[in-house]
Amino acid sequence: MSGQRAFVTGLGAVTPNGLDLSSTWDAVVAGRSGIRPLEGVDVADLAVKVGGEVRGFDPLAHVSRSDARRLDRHALYAVAAAAEAMAGFTAADPTRFGITAATGSGAVSLTQEAVRALDAHGPRRVPPGVVVYGGADAAAAFLSERYGARGAGVGTSATCASGAVGLGDALRAIRHGYADAVLVVGADDCLNRVNLAVNSMLGALAPGYADEPSAACRPFDRARSGFVMSSGAAALLVESEEHARRRGADVLGEIVGYGVTSDAFHATAPRPDGSGAAAAMRQALDDAHLSPDDVDHVNAHGTGTPLNDAMEAAALRSVFGDALGSVPVSSTKSTTGHLLGAAGTLEAALSVLAMRDGVIPPTINLDDPEFPELDVVALEARPATSRTVLSNSFGFGGHNAALVLRSV
Repeated sequence: MSGQRAFVTGLGAVTPNGLDLSSTWDAVVAGRSGIRPLEGVDVADLAVKVGGEVRGFDPLAHVSRSDARRLDRHALYAVAAAAEAMAGFTAADPTRFGITAATGSGAVSLTQEAVRALDAHGPRRVPPGVVVYGGADAAAAFLSERYGARGAGVGTSATCASGAVGLGDALRAIRHGYADAVLVVGADDCLNRVNLAVNSMLGALAPGYADEPSAACRPFDRARSGFVMSSGAAALLVESEEHARRRGADVLGEIVGYGVTSDAFHATAPRPDGSGAAAAMRQALDDAHLSPDDVDHVNAHGTGTPLNDAMEAAALRSVFGDALGSVPVSSTKSTTGHLLGAAGTLEAALSVLAMRDGVIPPTINLDDPEFPELDVVALEARPATSRTVLSNSFGFGGHNAALVLRSV
């Protein structure tokens, strides 16, 4: 079983741009931003007023009323994204089917509500389900039961690199024969007063434009001032070639390389020279037995923070050298905002669709590029035939992960 290829056979998403992957993709390609004034959280006294909220989501379309009460919002988004990715799938051997829930922060709303209940009403009013549904593994456990997955069911957390790490681990599990299929779901929902306040005080969040919220996220632009926090989930079903072929699955793409490193530098700031991020990219390319010359498109982490964008530009210069200007770069966070632990899965899914449809999504709000050496696909989508995409994910704590995806 070793040496199996890792095919992507299912995709799903719940994002500020749409309640499924198709509507999200249409919005991203068109450059329609999902960033708006926040409505679901009181921001009257907060410096940040905009974000990427999931709107119109009905949890009862996906879970029972009791489960809707028990599960944190990020887990509910994960369940919905998983259902889309899992359509028509049945594992030949449930003991070789695993589920990974990738999340940067986990059940923060559920935990915060439990603390408020404890402070206001005492210990008897704390929901006992918090001990089960409050962990980073909650969505994985729930989905394992729902789909009868008896392989590894885990929660994975590496801040904003979580989704990419989950997919990289799935690649390794399939390649080395430990699983036939792995459902990887990235999900986060930190649009609450605590997380917004803390990230704002750290200087990480763009304050937003009251009259033009869609202009807040500005990757690689001189006027960038921080990332825009979003909520949501994205799921990819990854199968071995043998399992996918045996069941006649529609193969959407392939994960061929993975690299992961740590900066070992600072709790929030990236290593300025980009050496950790560059090492992850090189690892991913080496893992795929490819060179930088093989890359047709870079899906950048591209958060729109001053430090991250400068670091990523330096890392890309290091990896691609003089050829960098011939490689199109885009940041879909400009339209979706930053889905934190779900960013890596969402951007991998969008990379697969970019190869499928022959188009590179735009980086909107790029009015004054700071890094002329980058061929950033600005303002409008670009028709392009791509066979290989490098997708980057970096995060607080110095987490760096890179994936190489290929068309099949």
